[in-house]
Amino acid sequence: MSTVIKPEDRKPKAIRSGASRLNDKAKSVADEITAPVPPTEVAKVEKVQATSFAGEALKLGGKSDEEVRRLGTVDAADDVVETLFEERYRTANSPLHQAVWEKSTPIELFDTAQPLPPSEAAVPVMQKSLSILRRHRQANTLLDDKRKISDEVLNELGEAGYWGLLIDEEYGGSGATFTQFAQFLTDVATIDPTTAGLASVHGCIGAVDPVRTFGTPEQKERLLPKLASGERLSAFALTEPGAGSDLTALKTTAVKDGDSYVLNGEKLFITNVRPGRMIGVVCLIDDEPSVLVAELPEEQNEHFQLKKYGLYALKYAYNQGIVFKDFRVPAENLLIPDSGDGLTIAYHGLNRGRISLCANAAGTMRQMMADMLPWARYRRTYGEPIAKRELVERRLGHLAGLIVACDALTEWGSALLDLGFRGEMECIVAKVFGSEAQKEAAIELHMKTHGGRSFLAGHMFGDNIHDMLAPCIYEGEGEMLSMAFFKSLVKQHGMRYFEPIGRVLSESGIKQPNPMNPAHAWALKGPLMNYGRWWLGHQLSGHATFDLPDMPRELRPHAEYAAEFLSNSSSEISATMRKHQLKLADRQCRMAELSGRIQSAVVILCTSLYAARHDDELIRGAAEGICEKLTNDLTGRRPSDRYFKNVTKLGEKIADGGFPGLPKTGDEEIMMRYD
Repeated sequence: MSTVIKPEDRKPKAIRSGASRLNDKAKSVADEITAPVPPTEVAKVEKVQATSFAGEALKLGGKSDEEVRRLGTVDAADDVVETLFEERYRTANSPLHQAVWEKSTPIELFDTAQPLPPSEAAVPVMQKSLSILRRHRQANTLLDDKRKISDEVLNELGEAGYWGLLIDEEYGGSGATFTQFAQFLTDVATIDPTTAGLASVHGCIGAVDPVRTFGTPEQKERLLPKLASGERLSAFALTEPGAGSDLTALKTTAVKDGDSYVLNGEKLFITNVRPGRMIGVVCLIDDEPSVLVAELPEEQNEHFQLKKYGLYALKYAYNQGIVFKDFRVPAENLLIPDSGDGLTIAYHGLNRGRISLCANAAGTMRQMMADMLPWARYRRTYGEPIAKRELVERRLGHLAGLIVACDALTEWGSALLDLGFRGEMECIVAKVFGSEAQKEAAIELHMKTHGGRSFLAGHMFGDNIHDMLAPCIYEGEGEMLSMAFFKSLVKQHGMRYFEPIGRVLSESGIKQPNPMNPAHAWALKGPLMNYGRWWLGHQLSGHATFDLPDMPRELRPHAEYAAEFLSNSSSEISATMRKHQLKLADRQCRMAELSGRIQSAVVILCTSLYAARHDDELIRGAAEGICEKLTNDLTGRRPSDRYFKNVTKLGEKIADGGFPGLPKTGDEEIMMRYD
């Protein structure tokens, strides 16, 4: 939802001043993020990687040299991305990392909204774009004869400035803040989720972010105006037939030949690729991952072919493979980051894409709710509309909670990116929750309410189920991302306290440490004493401290519980690392489970704080419901009668009067009427 809370309307006052202190240089965030990295920083990253505990643990755990090398390459890329950000904005200083590992939870960093002044130039662009989409939706002209978003719609949006929202005004865009952009995507998704998704593909993970962040002044001057106007829509070609989550398996190559690079290889599952588009291509140049910006010709030829296949998901957009055979790309289109390589560029834009996915989910679920309401009012059983039945009321109330939580995570994550944070873990939370919420909403709430009619051709569910499920895979499969989340969360703790143990084990040849063995205990005395001091200090430091703002009494307990849960989780995380030691990398199920619990606590904290800033009774009621549901999941408690009463009462109000941000629908959308 795109409701904007003005700074002067936010409360309490202490939070406003806290946010101001955190970002006294907000206007120069882009410069801070892309500032050249000193050679000493790069050397530091390389040194850390060469001696990382993860590498030693994998070796001692019996992994092959090849697996150690490949995982080390990915870790190195991640480390270099960290150096692109100021120290205060890196993962170790992120709000989530502080909430877990520090006894003082930075509530002001979980309660941040609109940290940068919104771009005035972006407002009319957004309004005009929404008007275009509503007009085409009403006229049933969004799609062409191939059932894809029509070129007419794409071109009209280009004239309105839709494709240049994230591009600075000096290059023909409107310079929207990311908070503006993300909340706008929710509005777009209530009209058409595919068009919202294309904006993310183009602006976040397509060519726009790589050129904006890593391009030279000349490259920006030459390429960004084409991207801003929509003359060149864009995509990012990373995935290959044998390279998905394992980005080290890339086989596409480019060889320098005069003033060009000659590109050969195949890419797969590339959204928004068509002739005439601008594509960021990840390839190997001299065995190093690199990114070339390729401007595809208007027609396929012997050097560039599209590989088509049957794909159920993303059915209204083009998703195809690309085969390059001696395809020439100007050497001036090579993106060269100040440090790192092509994987660094690929990693950078993913977080924006993950927040956009959550924003899209919030809009798509509003579409589902808007589709459920007319049917629930129309469909009668035993003489009463099903809108009056508790099960349907509970579904509507729970769906409202999922929507508000996605709104909260979208606002929180995008605000952190605007402040200058890397936001790696925070954006993963938004992506995983948003995709899982949309899946639950589609199958457990939307489908079951419509019953057999949901499978009719032309029904929103039946026609779009694969698109509703695809976010669980795209931008990173949920459980894989949860493990990446866990790795980011434990990395500093592991390097500080467990990496020295790993080094001793490696040097002494101890395969499985046993503290009861005097030789082992003597060899490990230094690292173990260091860890023991941390453990004792952590146990004696008492409960977490946090300063919550003024909150409604029904929301405050949820915020308190979540903040305490996050602080207490550090002990369980460290105990898990102690227990599994060198085998931790193989305990994927435990890592994913523990990661999921921490993520749920983050959702509770952000959602309760978000709702406290809104006076809308429905938003607050929805937030209370989803927070209680997630708390019950964490504690193993059964739902109380009070919970059922509140959530069904909320559903009743929604059935009678709607919910904020819903698109307008009519009874004409009811299929196969029985009267």
